[in-house]
Amino acid sequence: MDHAPGVGLYPMHRCKTIHLVRHAQGFHNVAGVKDHRSPDFFDSQITPLGWDQVDNLRKHVHSSGLSTSIELVVVSPLLRTMQTAVGVFGGESYANGIIDVPPLMAENTNCPAISSLNSPPFVAMELCRERLGVNWCDKRRSISEYMTLFPAIDFSLIESDADTLWELDVRETDEDLAKRGLNFMKWLWTREEREIAVVTHSALLLHTLAAFGDDCHPCVKNEICKPFNNCELRPLVIVDRSMTASTSTKTNYGGKLPRDTDAPSVDGDDKN
Repeated sequence: MDHAPGVGLYPMHRCKTIHLVRHAQGFHNVAGVKDHRSPDFFDSQITPLGWDQVDNLRKHVHSSGLSTSIELVVVSPLLRTMQTAVGVFGGESYANGIIDVPPLMAENTNCPAISSLNSPPFVAMELCRERLGVNWCDKRRSISEYMTLFPAIDFSLIESDADTLWELDVRETDEDLAKRGLNFMKWLWTREEREIAVVTHSALLLHTLAAFGDDCHPCVKNEICKPFNNCELRPLVIVDRSMTASTSTKTNYGGKLPRDTDAPSVDGDDKN
């Protein structure tokens, strides 16, 4: 029998859906590349236009039904990505009195508090940070400072309170960035969740996704690898074809319950 051209078939429990999101517009995006080395853009936050982009993506996430299917939000521990993540995937803003749940983001000068009510869990992960070094917009604050601003985000996977990964005079290479991104993809396989949102950065996405799609039509490769706009969401399916993760299925059903003797078909191998 001929193989179906351009079609792949995989067990569902060896697939995950990841919803990749680039952060909304930050002040460093407006300033341009030449100013990214300025300490004025340290851990750049999102602009008023960026918050409008967050509001529009949030509306899409709710109208499309994604808000009820996403089981986990993984976010880079930088201000602009965490602002985007909680704004898009968090609970509603507090209203009509106090709700007894911790806020995903505490009230601040730029935005009212955002609750964690009915939202998926959020976890911060260093592996999905922007390219490390030199640019001050890519240096993070201390985790203790973030925990005050984002009380319901889980920072337990981050080992150091201070940013020990960012160096003033050393910029992470394309090769090291791509390697880190692929390690992040492997880490996603250690999670039990099947549908995960990831809020991260343009360079990390660009260099990580470049490793995928070579076995596809060029148009499909382009869909996977093209650069992300600010606050763009792109759902992709990752497949474990090499048994890297020994996941067991929760939905397969083996049949023959109750059991009985099945007579073989004429061909011997098939069951009628």
